[in-house]
Amino acid sequence: MRLDKYLKVSRLIKRRTVANEACDAGRVSVNGKVAKAGVDVKVGDEIEIRFGSNTTKVRVLSLNENPRKEEAAGMYESLS
Repeated sequence: MRLDKYLKVSRLIKRRTVANEACDAGRVSVNGKVAKAGVDVKVGDEIEIRFGSNTTKVRVLSLNENPRKEEAAGMYESLS
């Protein structure tokens, strides 16, 4: 699954366009490397998102194309 789509369906970022812009600005990294929006995300990957002084780090647990709101939080595990 594309990184920008994963960020949207897991509800880490509310809109895909915002996720895309964050990736293009270099504020999102996957496994320690700055990632573009089209990077494939796999189970077990670690995603770090930087917004200003806040940093969110999560581990991918599942890839669900159309999760319900209750299932979205179960798609990742918070590391920070």
